[in-house]
Amino acid sequence: MPQSLARVVLHIAFSTKNRLSLLRKAEVRTELYRYLAKTLQELQCDPILINGVEDHVHLLCNLSRTLAIADMIEAVKKSSSKWIKERDPENRRFFWQSGYGVFSVSESNVARVRTYIAKQEEHHRKISFQDEFRALCEKHGVAIDERYVWD
Repeated sequence: MPQSLARVVLHIAFSTKNRLSLLRKAEVRTELYRYLAKTLQELQCDPILINGVEDHVHLLCNLSRTLAIADMIEAVKKSSSKWIKERDPENRRFFWQSGYGVFSVSESNVARVRTYIAKQEEHHRKISFQDEFRALCEKHGVAIDERYVWD
């Protein structure tokens, strides 16, 4: 086949370092989501939806067929962390947690995951990021070691 084609949809979640509520302002989050979308587009990883709350974000995107997952996430986190620090001097100590969760999404579940991500504020009135992350890992069969997952 002369053409290489791919559609790999990913659900990615990561938190601010120590889950600090550094993204309290809705306008900052909105700008951050736009920035993350632009960064993903530059990496040829088409964003589907980005949303979150004060201490974490969720990204639903297509993975470029020429990029490793770890390289994509590193670029997104590094670039957005720098952007946040430059945007607002109050956030000069901003960092993302070193780890992340990434889960494959079948085409038949993209709409369901999109709805889930869109309702983050509503969802987190009832559940913490830690409990949400544990549930995501369990649902996808990913074992976590609590000693290391919450840096």
